[in-house]
Amino acid sequence: MTRNFTRLAAGTALAVLGGAYAMPAAADGHMVFNRVASFPVNLNIPADKGQESESSAEIIAATEDGMMLVYSDSPLGGIGKVDISDPANPAAAGFIALDGEPTSVVVQAGHAFVGLNTSESYTAPSGALVSVDLESGAIAQSCDLGGQPDSVALSKDGSLVAVAIENERDEDLNDGVIPQMPAGSLVIVGAANGALDCGSMKTVDVTGLAAVAGTDPEPEFVDFNDANEIALTLQENNHIVVINGETGDVVSHFSAGAVDLVNVDTAEERALTFDDTLTGVVREPDAVKWLDNDRLVTANEGDWKGGSRGFTIFSKTGEVLYESGLAFEYEVAMAGHYPEKRSGNKGAEPEGMEVGTFGDTTYIFLLSERGSVVGVYEDTGGTPVLKQLLPTALAPEGAVAIPGRNLFAVANEKDLIEDGGVRSHVTVYTYGEGEAAYPMLVSTMDGDRPIGWGALSGLAADPAEPGILYAVNDSFYRSQPTIFTIDANQQPAKITSATRVTRDGANAQLMDMEGITSDGDGGFWIASEGRTGRLVPHALYHVNAKGAIKQQVAFPAELLAVEKRFGSEGVTRVGDTLWIAIQREWKDDPAGQVKLVAYNTDTKEWGAVRYPLEPKGKGWVGLSEITAHGDHVYIVERDNQIGAAAKLKKLFRVPLSEMVPAPLGGDLPVVTKEEVRDFIPDLTSTGGYVVDKIEGFAIDAAGNGFAVTDNDGIDDSNGETLFLKLGAM
Repeated sequence: MTRNFTRLAAGTALAVLGGAYAMPAAADGHMVFNRVASFPVNLNIPADKGQESESSAEIIAATEDGMMLVYSDSPLGGIGKVDISDPANPAAAGFIALDGEPTSVVVQAGHAFVGLNTSESYTAPSGALVSVDLESGAIAQSCDLGGQPDSVALSKDGSLVAVAIENERDEDLNDGVIPQMPAGSLVIVGAANGALDCGSMKTVDVTGLAAVAGTDPEPEFVDFNDANEIALTLQENNHIVVINGETGDVVSHFSAGAVDLVNVDTAEERALTFDDTLTGVVREPDAVKWLDNDRLVTANEGDWKGGSRGFTIFSKTGEVLYESGLAFEYEVAMAGHYPEKRSGNKGAEPEGMEVGTFGDTTYIFLLSERGSVVGVYEDTGGTPVLKQLLPTALAPEGAVAIPGRNLFAVANEKDLIEDGGVRSHVTVYTYGEGEAAYPMLVSTMDGDRPIGWGALSGLAADPAEPGILYAVNDSFYRSQPTIFTIDANQQPAKITSATRVTRDGANAQLMDMEGITSDGDGGFWIASEGRTGRLVPHALYHVNAKGAIKQQVAFPAELLAVEKRFGSEGVTRVGDTLWIAIQREWKDDPAGQVKLVAYNTDTKEWGAVRYPLEPKGKGWVGLSEITAHGDHVYIVERDNQIGAAAKLKKLFRVPLSEMVPAPLGGDLPVVTKEEVRDFIPDLTSTGGYVVDKIEGFAIDAAGNGFAVTDNDGIDDSNGETLFLKLGAM
């Protein structure tokens, strides 16, 4: 077969998609998807398992009436149900335990057809396709598949079920190199009214087709078109097979091919660089979906040798009709979702995919597993057009379109229960007229590569221009400390430039920027949170408009003598005095009180007051930001909890008249505070769970407030950055 080989510079791919990301404007008849709910699937964990059990929504399907979602849950060993009769308020509908590891699920007539992995080992794979009564939980039929299943698909007419028999390789054996027997295959089973006809089962031999380890095909994903033809990806083999579902005959097969990637980030150096080139990157597609009876689209996740970070539209005979190159990954980066820790290994990693027709428009939904975002593309019959990026929960794995109810749902598999983090979620979206709620902040292209950003940890307003703000990133991007200029007058707000913070002409090292404020003369003061054990000093830095450090002011000995790890979390300027918010209690602070530290840039004197924290619940309580405006200093106070456990994300203010610093080392006055805003309603306004870090707050020259969250560099985070326009303060 012909090897498809495409060379695409990133700029070429972006030109095809119409350039940099542009959110659609609201207009009459303008249709958009917006998230309305996030359902934590641990609510379906049976009482006898306990909430400490790992639970994960992976592959997801819907009942024919669109009122219930059904998802496979591999770690918990069964399928979960979610009642979405009210999409904005999904409810737990129960869990059905199964005897094996569910790999995929489809639904027909009140029954779930589930692929079950029952393998004893890699060399002795086994599995079954079972029909589960969704009401009673009883197994109606079980078909022995003779191998380990992966993806399951149901034909459009409901007469056939296709199962990819992967017989997956042992990644620890011979570095995962294939062939590793036994070989995989495709199984086709008849179905009707929720019942499986095991006696009709056909096993399709797909050995000898792929140029890569042809004796050991490893099927990954299946999908039917309207003609009951099956598209099957052999991911590790970098091959695609089209099969007649009625006869089991191979209609066509072809290599998924390879691409060159120009201006790609391949180094995990804690900087967003997009300056490398990869040649001959095999696509190794995971998900495949039919767009019509002649075209199919693949999510090129990659496995052991490749992963081209985008998606491809093929004819069913193997002609490349469209190749995204790096365009999708660039959009992910400009929305702040690029996973830097995956730069050396498949980047944003598009894995899952769904195709659905809403009204007269067919959409391609491309799931970035590592970026935790969904690209929504309109299928035009030619070049697809990016319409939106949708926020998800952590690690989207499967999706289902429900056009009959104008709904879309995503299963997000990551469950961080062991680390006390966010649970696995199902996210639900509605389709209708309106304006896209997300992203709230985007960047733009800088020449032929994107301005990457993330982990925004401090915010300041331009002293003269309304709507112009400055943000800094924290030490997650320790090799690339940056001041971002934000134009909040646009919708969404836009990062228009990135200024590196430098020392002697090179990116500054040993900094953890957590606060920024104007110096009143075109430059900035930056507060860096120290960590002595890692040689990161507690300090203030005076930088000019170009980001060059002109002065470093170390914390005085009186402060360092009582230091703890959690230091500077914001800085603001009042005349000649800089006020620094210390996040948590240091050694000399009474429990429940933290310091607001003052440094006079004229006299070089230090002092402080104390600020009373809210009572602690679960976790800790501390400060995240400090901003002076008018007769008050505004302070962000929060707990370190996420999701349903989050209770405190608030804005308070302190009268400037009480901000009279006393000398360090002695008794410090305690200021009084007044609550201004509870941020939790803002943090759930886009249908997501409450993120833990609201880190930046500023009031612009027109008196309008803005706040921003820190997405932790998409490290065990869904990458979501909420940029809140709060109005007059």
